[in-house]
Amino acid sequence: MFKSQFPTFRRMSKDEENKLKQKIFDVIFEANTPYGKLFDITLLFLIMVSVGLVMLESVPAINARYHSTLVTLEWTLTSLFTIEYLLRVYCVKNRWRYIFSFYGIIDLLSILPFYLGLFFPSSKYLSSIRILRLLRIFRIFNLTQFTHGRNVLVIGLKESKDKIIVFLSYVILIVVVIGSIMFMVEHDHPESGFTSIPISIYWAIVTLTTVGYGDISPVTGLGQFLASLVMIIGYGIIAVPTGIVTMEMNKASKLDIPKNTEKCRNCGDDYHLDGSIYCKTCGHKLNE
Repeated sequence: MFKSQFPTFRRMSKDEENKLKQKIFDVIFEANTPYGKLFDITLLFLIMVSVGLVMLESVPAINARYHSTLVTLEWTLTSLFTIEYLLRVYCVKNRWRYIFSFYGIIDLLSILPFYLGLFFPSSKYLSSIRILRLLRIFRIFNLTQFTHGRNVLVIGLKESKDKIIVFLSYVILIVVVIGSIMFMVEHDHPESGFTSIPISIYWAIVTLTTVGYGDISPVTGLGQFLASLVMIIGYGIIAVPTGIVTMEMNKASKLDIPKNTEKCRNCGDDYHLDGSIYCKTCGHKLNE
């Protein structure tokens, strides 16, 4: 007699929840379905608009005239990006793996600065970092030739990682030695800018990389001679990492790199052989 006239809401079963998560995953993470592609294209458009708003707000004349409008639009877009991020976390099986993945970190950093701006106003301008989310554009539009090129670059960088680390370690040792020597040679001269070893190391880095700001320069004959040697060495050092990465990329370009863009819902791996049914990393079935 006193039954409620309001509709009752029952809790979803496990199967229903899994189906819902799969549908959300297909729309948000996959680009090979009509709804998925529409979602991604809309997202890319909103990202470009939001970055444009951050840039416009940094212009004093525009900000003074349209501040309230810009803030309202930024709040609206950031709220949408926040909901999207939470849905990404909700629908993946291995949430922590997504959160700490490359794109997961970028997705989080794209919304975090805006909220930090409530306490540190200047930090909201870091919201422009969300433009890095446009890196998904090649997968979204199925530009396989660019996807292949991206994979070649990634493999080349991964294979050259150890060599680059060793090379940079030697460079750090060299600049510390050079900076210490230059401090010893120049610090007694009244017009010298080499007032400490850290500043001398800064000069060594700037000179060795051939940037040459010119804010600090040796004034003694011996110091100028050493600086000339550092400049010459710098030209040779620049060529080393370029050669290492180029060699590894040349090797990678000869490999049969797949063009598959399928993303595993369980572990987030998006590098699979063409026509794969199961994820090579965790064995989870792809595209359920």
